[in-house]
Amino acid sequence: MSEVYLDNAATTPISDEVLTELTDKYKNLFGNASTLYGLGRQAKAVLEDSRHVIAQSINADDDEIVFTSGGSESDNTAVLRTAEARKALGRHIITTAVEHEAILKPMHYLEKHGFRVTYLPVDENGQISMDDLKDALDDDTILVSIMSVNNEVGSIMPIHEIGELLKVHQAWFHTDAVQAYGLTDIDVKRDHIDLLSTSAHKINGPKMMGFLYRKDGLKFTSFVLGGDQEEKRRAGTENVPGIAGFAAAVKTLTPTEKAKRETRFRGFKQQIVAGLKAHKVDFDVNGSLDTNSSPHVLNLWIKGISTYVMQNNLDLDGYAISGGSACTAGNLEPSHVLIAMYGKDNPRVSESIRVSFGRYTTEADVNGFIETTAKIVERLNKRRAR
Repeated sequence: MSEVYLDNAATTPISDEVLTELTDKYKNLFGNASTLYGLGRQAKAVLEDSRHVIAQSINADDDEIVFTSGGSESDNTAVLRTAEARKALGRHIITTAVEHEAILKPMHYLEKHGFRVTYLPVDENGQISMDDLKDALDDDTILVSIMSVNNEVGSIMPIHEIGELLKVHQAWFHTDAVQAYGLTDIDVKRDHIDLLSTSAHKINGPKMMGFLYRKDGLKFTSFVLGGDQEEKRRAGTENVPGIAGFAAAVKTLTPTEKAKRETRFRGFKQQIVAGLKAHKVDFDVNGSLDTNSSPHVLNLWIKGISTYVMQNNLDLDGYAISGGSACTAGNLEPSHVLIAMYGKDNPRVSESIRVSFGRYTTEADVNGFIETTAKIVERLNKRRAR
């Protein structure tokens, strides 16, 4: 039985273009980009060409891109190094209650070390209120970190409005764009973003690879201590094949391709909703289906059936879906995102699954998911009725 993969918000299969680029560079370009002889210079040229491709994708300058091991390192660097560098200006940081753990855990760490953190609430669509943000800002605020797209329910945050608000405030603006990069239009200059995190494996690129956009003029030390790579901004020998593979993935994401995927993914959402209704499955959507929600994530409350049971039954029938964030998949704790949206006692918290689409998702995959989900629900409901 072949497995149907519907968990692209967790990770994505590597593309042929990326695999070809990785294979070529691993075979033919092993030089250290920090060395001065020929092999090193060749590696350095590929490194800088890749940096340019990636910088252009968010309207950044080349020297504002710092390569990292992925989204978690980029998030930790942005939060912890900003706090350390700017603590003389204030010790207040603002974030949201629905951030990824790569933001929340550094925030908890800072709270133990004398910083004050405000966690903005969200509504039932997973959206923050700009009024709440304005009320939370004060003269002590040094950083606002708000994700671009939520990884569990797909809610899109008002990034441009936040940037406009903060451009006249001392606080730096960081956004975790791991779920947004490659799908939504990102322009760091237009949106007045100071720091931005991404990860290559969400866009059919290699794992353990990402970047931190760091606006020119921002001063803080490297999170990883060691050598002077990345202009002393991130220590460690650069993974040139991985960086080249990242750039290869970015090259496939033209404006035309991104528009096609958005249309296709929104169609998949509507297909699932209509299909489950036709099969009389008792369910609801967590969040919204409108344009304030990312096209690639659909979070479903399957009423009366636990997340664990639904996920395992789908797995046994050959469908890979998630109960929430894959980064906490081994944790039996309920989703902090759904708790923030609906309250800890709401059954949605323990009865929801996440479906997420990617480049290789097909209409047949989606139809199969609908049919299989309907059969599982019918079978489980009959068993409960005995």
